[in-house]
Amino acid sequence: MSTSPERAAFYLACLQSDSARFAEVARLGLPAKVPNCPDWTVEDVVLHLATVYLHKVEILRLNALPDPWPPEFGDRDALEVFDDAYAKLVPALEAAGTGQETWTFSPTDKTSAFWYRRMALETAVHRIDVEQAHDVVAPIDNELAVDGIDEVLTLMLGGPWWEEGDTKHPVDATIRITTEGRSWTIRLDATSAIVTQGAEGSVDAEVFGDANELYLWLWGRGELDLEQAAGDDAAVQEFRARLAETLT
Repeated sequence: MSTSPERAAFYLACLQSDSARFAEVARLGLPAKVPNCPDWTVEDVVLHLATVYLHKVEILRLNALPDPWPPEFGDRDALEVFDDAYAKLVPALEAAGTGQETWTFSPTDKTSAFWYRRMALETAVHRIDVEQAHDVVAPIDNELAVDGIDEVLTLMLGGPWWEEGDTKHPVDATIRITTEGRSWTIRLDATSAIVTQGAEGSVDAEVFGDANELYLWLWGRGELDLEQAAGDDAAVQEFRARLAETLT
């Protein structure tokens, strides 16, 4: 998926808004437990997102993966580390624009444009983490949530990760995800996950509903009411478990 300068500006605005909200909520208490990441506290999420930001700053500087990595933060305050990382990320993205060639994990997009969307979505998911820890959850921007569904299905699930059959969930089924007038059809077997845009052909199950709720469910940040699914419920659950393997 190519990213125009106009679309990059949308992602950057989402990143800025969600980063500000992330830091605001994190300040309610770093020791709070994160419900859907049970081994993490808010402090862990803060340091994780700061590390992700700094990683992308270095990728855009080097046009390659940084080595050695990760950095050591010592006993620095986690929120101070985050604020510093955010202060470096936005200028790094703006300086790179959307056309700089650089390292990405996308098979099709090796430009800096890739990191605008990826960082906006990374921030949105972790903003939800700290909000859930403090029970003050606000919805993700609807347009960004739809875009996030596309990313998690086409880029993450649909990548060339399964050719060796390295999965504990070799589900053999076709699943469709539908929201906001868009559909993705996913054909799964033990060695592939083929994702196509649209609602052509028969499926074993379809999951549909609000984009924000679907996006959080795909990322393991929310439960799915199976009344939002039609067809084989077991196939839906196995699909979600298969997706979780590529998100960990």
